[in-house]
Amino acid sequence: MNSASPVGGDGASHPRPTVIQLSIKEKDALYAAYIPLFTEGGIFVPSSRQYTLGQDVYVLLTLPDDSQRYPVAGKVAWITPPGATGSRTPGIGVRFPADEKSRALRARIEEILGANLAADRPTQTL
Repeated sequence: MNSASPVGGDGASHPRPTVIQLSIKEKDALYAAYIPLFTEGGIFVPSSRQYTLGQDVYVLLTLPDDSQRYPVAGKVAWITPPGATGSRTPGIGVRFPADEKSRALRARIEEILGANLAADRPTQTL
């Protein structure tokens, strides 16, 4: 385990969630990162750091044309490792928690994306 890892000594404990700042400046980037397949929604975070499934992460998310930062106490729901097939961007899929803030954030993301949600373009996610 490398020293930059946010994980505790044995890899089994996560004393504090890793804090990630993610600023998405364009609608196309938001479309590529948003994960509508998760029940409460989710977001793809590009990263070459090592994470584990189920790990708690705290994302401070900024959306296009929106100065507000949205705090999300989510969990790592999948990992795209460096060197993944198809030249996919390494990173993690963060599942939003089942709470009112996440429902409001999901609604805000879907409002920004509008008709783009139905597009059949490739994303960084599933």
